Amino acid sequence: MRVSNPPKGKYAATVKVGEKGQIVIPKELRDMFDIRPGDSLIILGDEKRGIALPPKDTFQRLFHTVFEDE
Repeated sequence: MRVSNPPKGKYAATVKVGEKGQIVIPKELRDMFDIRPGDSLIILGDEKRGIALPPKDTFQRLFHTVFEDE
């Protein structure tokens, strides 16, 4: 189910978990975040706050900030 008329730049939908624990990321989100076949995604999980799939460039910036040479 897709939420109709979300604010610009926002997207909400429901997806089903398959037998192997897989989900399909809706095309609109794949396009929005430039997710292509073969891409690796970072999945973050917190028992209290849930699951997050941050955009890959966000994680790359964080990684470089934490591990940059001084």
